[in-house]
Amino acid sequence: MPNIDMIRIKTKAEIEVLREGGKKLASVLNMVAKKAVPGATTGELEDLACALIEKAGGRPAFKGLSMGNGDIFPTALCTSINDEIVHAPAKPGRALKSGDIVGIDIGMEYPVRAGVSAGQIPDALDGGMPRNRYSPRGGYFTDMAVTVMVGPVDKKARLLVETTEAALFLGIKTVKPGSTLDDIGRVIQGFVEKRGFSVVRELVGHGVGHKIHEDPQVPHYAITDNSVKNVVLKPGMVIAIEPMVNTGTWKIRLGKDGLTYLTADGGLSAQFEHTVAVTHAGYEILTAL
Repeated sequence: MPNIDMIRIKTKAEIEVLREGGKKLASVLNMVAKKAVPGATTGELEDLACALIEKAGGRPAFKGLSMGNGDIFPTALCTSINDEIVHAPAKPGRALKSGDIVGIDIGMEYPVRAGVSAGQIPDALDGGMPRNRYSPRGGYFTDMAVTVMVGPVDKKARLLVETTEAALFLGIKTVKPGSTLDDIGRVIQGFVEKRGFSVVRELVGHGVGHKIHEDPQVPHYAITDNSVKNVVLKPGMVIAIEPMVNTGTWKIRLGKDGLTYLTADGGLSAQFEHTVAVTHAGYEILTAL
């Protein structure tokens, strides 16, 4: 059985701060996504995101994050192109082409915790992200992602992107007290597979708030393995739901950089993500504009 004590229930005051930060993050991502056009580079998107996050009074959540294997993630954005699923750093020199799809994943701490200035990477603590000690006005994290179609794309790519976004919102609509993580995963998987696509199994969503990654893990498929923790949702839980959907197999491989995950068969992949709070009435999307 899952250890419910490890799941941090957020107070109303904490969710208010997360809501404020989430709206700011949504505004940042909206502006960055509009610049994902043919000829733009991932480095340019990165520079824009960093400038907008600092202007918003936040700090990039991914930049400087310990990956658990000795690697440190180098950028504020993940910019995953075509067969890249997630965790592709937004390094300079990668130009977007018409027909590409690019997943843009972004996280932000807002407000920046006491003693850390915007743009500063703190010492790696508690899995790479220091826990907030200044409740409720600092050290709170939100996370979100979109997949952008760069110029005209083919029919299959468009259907993949549209399916992934729709699957996210179907999963979100199942969120309410008494629902389970299995309810979320089962509706996402069922919808995606009816469209002829597959849901990544080895990468999942997560709790979020005090850290960028918290318990519980949030699968986007029906839970059949006893090792996966199925959790009953309660008011005050905050989770990041982020289905990753492939055109071919759901299996993945790790790229040569040791950071980027790609589809095992070279098929396309798309991702959408929101930070969602469980409320007494159902749910609230904290990263909505």
